[in-house]
Amino acid sequence: MSGLFTRNRVIGLAIAAVVALIDQVSKWYIVGPLDLRRVGHIDLLPFFDFTYTENRGVSLGMFQANSMETRWALVALTAGIALVVLVWLMREKKLGDIAGLALILGGALGNIRDRFELGYVIDFADLHIGTFRPFMIFNIADAAITFGVLIILARSLLVRDKDDTQSGDMPRGEAQDA
Repeated sequence: MSGLFTRNRVIGLAIAAVVALIDQVSKWYIVGPLDLRRVGHIDLLPFFDFTYTENRGVSLGMFQANSMETRWALVALTAGIALVVLVWLMREKKLGDIAGLALILGGALGNIRDRFELGYVIDFADLHIGTFRPFMIFNIADAAITFGVLIILARSLLVRDKDDTQSGDMPRGEAQDA
């Protein structure tokens, strides 16, 4: 494969599709067979439960969509961000960068679909230490976005591209400006 759809980009698009699919299947299971919307809460582990919430905002519940106009504005805003991430993904070459962006894209698509179809995002994963909850209740898409951002940050801080010229040295045969 050459051009726009390189092997790494196709892998990235597949990762995004799988993340979005897993997110949607998990939400279907939560509201369908588990009926968490009616039950409200299921204790699973001493540090992890399922707790049903409808998030009408974005990250950390900010920018609440309390009207149809704000709902569609959030759909448009998050779709725009997803489009920027897709373009970024399609410009990258390294699988590590593409994988991080793919996680972000897949998570965004899963949450955009919820907001488009329902007007809110279904959250259910409740990670806690006793009564201390270090995180808001989240979903698979949110976790994928978080891990994707962490991968992008870690790679930008820790991975250095090696150029032919390191530390400002000029390649052999080129004169330096005085």
